Amino acid sequence: MTELGPVAWPPAPISTERLVLRESEARDRAAFIELFASPEVRAYLGGPRARDELERAVPEVPGRRPGLFVVALDRAMIGTVTLDRRDAERPGHVRPDAGEAELGYMFLPEAWGCGYAAEACAAALDWFAGALPGEPVVLCTQIANTRSMRLAAKLGFTEVERFEEWGAEQWFGVWPPVTPFG
Repeated sequence: MTELGPVAWPPAPISTERLVLRESEARDRAAFIELFASPEVRAYLGGPRARDELERAVPEVPGRRPGLFVVALDRAMIGTVTLDRRDAERPGHVRPDAGEAELGYMFLPEAWGCGYAAEACAAALDWFAGALPGEPVVLCTQIANTRSMRLAAKLGFTEVERFEEWGAEQWFGVWPPVTPFG
């Protein structure tokens, strides 16, 4: 039993045409620090964290938790894809009991523009649909994050609502499309 429900974690590595989604390893530590310290990566995620703080805080094997996939290209980490339960206290839900699985992702800037995020997120969604059939996945992104908005559309997310959160307008969508509760 995990945060995602009755799903064994970690699953076997997931291979796509170019990528492998796998559990974190010690060799991924530097890439994790780079993701969280990068002003570009963190522009719509609350800003970068101080590198010296991350060097002290990030464990030897970072990201070892249910719902977090390391995305590797040629065995090197280029990003992460997460499937976590959306906090019931936050706005944006498609089920009356909340707690939907929420897709998240971060990729190093050098991996941007190559289609890796779409490929990795599609593989994670396919895995999720097989592991928890019929359960919706939600995605929330700032309207200003045009790359994320394009990725949501490419992955087949359908807009449910927009709302203000963290001082910015947010887009909230669901995959596969479902009728939100009234």
